[in-house]
Amino acid sequence: MARDTWFETVAIAQRRAQRRLPKSVYAALIAASERGVTAADNVEAFSELGFAPHVVGAVEKRDLSTTVMGQDISIPVIISPTGVQAVDPDGEVAVARAAAARGTAMGLSSFASKPIEEVIAANPKLFFQVYWLGGRDAIAERVERARAAGAVGLIVTTDWTFSHGRDWGSPKIPEQMNLGTILRLSPQAITRPGWLWKYAKTLRPPNLRVPNQARKGEPGPPFFSAYGEWMTTPPPTWEDIAWLRELWGGPFMLKGVMRVDDAKRAVDVGVSAISVSNHGGNNLDGTPATIRALPAVADAVGDQVEVLLDGGIRRGSDVVKAMALGARAVMIGRAYLWGLAAAGQAGVENVLDIMRSGIDSALMGLGYAAVRDLGRDDLVVPPEFVRALGVPAADHR
Repeated sequence: MARDTWFETVAIAQRRAQRRLPKSVYAALIAASERGVTAADNVEAFSELGFAPHVVGAVEKRDLSTTVMGQDISIPVIISPTGVQAVDPDGEVAVARAAAARGTAMGLSSFASKPIEEVIAANPKLFFQVYWLGGRDAIAERVERARAAGAVGLIVTTDWTFSHGRDWGSPKIPEQMNLGTILRLSPQAITRPGWLWKYAKTLRPPNLRVPNQARKGEPGPPFFSAYGEWMTTPPPTWEDIAWLRELWGGPFMLKGVMRVDDAKRAVDVGVSAISVSNHGGNNLDGTPATIRALPAVADAVGDQVEVLLDGGIRRGSDVVKAMALGARAVMIGRAYLWGLAAAGQAGVENVLDIMRSGIDSALMGLGYAAVRDLGRDDLVVPPEFVRALGVPAADHR
């Protein structure tokens, strides 16, 4: 990567993304809901955790690899599924290439802007993510398309309550990219010539359709049409989750678990993995940070299913803290999107390199040879840090 495009932290990638993207596009990446309490706590909670490092005995080389849902990955960081990655013309394909280049897996959203067949060609370690949208027949059709494309796992996301109010205002995302929309948004785009030129070279505007909600080869509905159908589909029951898990028949993750009782129900219906997640603070504002909920969930079910965490990861030391508290790996969202906006595929690779370097440095300081050696004794955890949700009050730690 050229030195003038390289960045040393995710925070710098975020600042570059803000300078490079039209205002409304950048606002969509920030997102969050209502007052933004949960989104902020996801990040800030990590700073409350300290390390207990050794000063002698570090090993020369450290093993950062692990497995997630049967896939070998070189670092305990995978790409979280996020919708419509129009911050870059190559979108999810660029992200898939970056993840493959760094030896890790990718979750692909059913609201992605690129067809699963194109994305999986760039990275076969792909987990397809579905929302409960349109009823069982429609969901089954999308799942079978993912199976035919070669997806190695399924992620079902349930942590979304359609909260729209934001104290700073919601991003104005157009219904479709037609001539009228282009003219209306042109004042924003003209002030971001680098972003505009990258799209101009493709001779195509950003794609706001969701092709994975349609049959293979079809363009798919516009984003807001699919979103509207999702809003009006009755939420899934535990019986629905069990049906979907059986229909898929392979590695299966339930994303959005914050409570111990929900984690236990997920085990009962046969999931392979759960992700402790509050949808990056885009769900019910006031929900605690995921890192606060992780220890109780990992204690309850970590010996039965793989436990992952997403939300607030900005550096490799955050990954190490999550693993010390019981996570097998983490999923990142905003971090790689900022990298994608800053420098395309190379920017995503840069973010993954930041994660790798930070994990390795923290392991060295703690004196370990592998990420699997991490434990809670390696952290300084303040009293009352953990939020044990969904357990009787007498069992709270």
